[in-house]
Amino acid sequence: MQFTWQRLTFDFTAREPVRFPHLVPANILRGALGVLSRPLACPESCLSATTCDERATCLYALIFEPTPTVSVPSGLADIPRPFVFRARHLDGKTIEPGEDFSFGLHLFLEDPAIIEHLRRTFAALETHGLGETRGKAVLRNMKVEPQSLNLAPISSQTTNPIRVQFLSPTELKTGGHLADEPHFPALFSRLRDRISTLRAIYGEGPAQVDFDAMGERAGAIRMTDCRIHPCGTSRFSTRTQQTHPLGGFVGEATYEGDLNEFRPWLEAAQATGVGRQAVWGKGEILVTDI
Repeated sequence: MQFTWQRLTFDFTAREPVRFPHLVPANILRGALGVLSRPLACPESCLSATTCDERATCLYALIFEPTPTVSVPSGLADIPRPFVFRARHLDGKTIEPGEDFSFGLHLFLEDPAIIEHLRRTFAALETHGLGETRGKAVLRNMKVEPQSLNLAPISSQTTNPIRVQFLSPTELKTGGHLADEPHFPALFSRLRDRISTLRAIYGEGPAQVDFDAMGERAGAIRMTDCRIHPCGTSRFSTRTQQTHPLGGFVGEATYEGDLNEFRPWLEAAQATGVGRQAVWGKGEILVTDI
């Protein structure tokens, strides 16, 4: 049972200063994608509308206004978009004219037309600019690397403790509330819901696993260490003219128990992110053995 995605890397050279404020590089890139993508993709009749009327064929709508083809788990407030940015290395940086920079984008569907649309969209930063200063940047290269991960349990008689680092603000809902700590059942439930829904909507179809049974076994995994702290900022939506909080916790937690069947899902979550607002760059994790 595979989980697949496309890892895109965009390489730029700044022509003017490009500023990435603290905690929001991915959100700045997402905003640019939304602003620049729609006029390149949508029919003229849709540009003044709240939503695109051509969702089945419009590349903008396929990325930003996906139509559900499966039921969404209760742990997901919205249909997950088919992409996340990876730009945490740009956090707090200002790229000066003549300097090179890059960012990643994980795309959870395989469609050459959308990949080309993304290339055209980010090439438009040469005239539109990026971020608060609208600094212009030239797209030098786009690299596409297909990725695939087997979600089947690891065949091993032993299992090592693992450390999960929460690299960007993370929020996990459990029982209708935000979790104070990333206990494994809540962490696994949220990443399971996200990965399985992305696979069902954009990939090979619903995952053929017993989620209830896996959830019960996840309850036996112990969190033996937790070192997290809250952090956050806010984002401004040019479309709605509203400010939204971008909060959560960062840090790390250690887990012990029979992790063999969960380890592939945790590795997949490194590509997808986990928890609320992952498409805004939240919920980026790194999993390592101890």
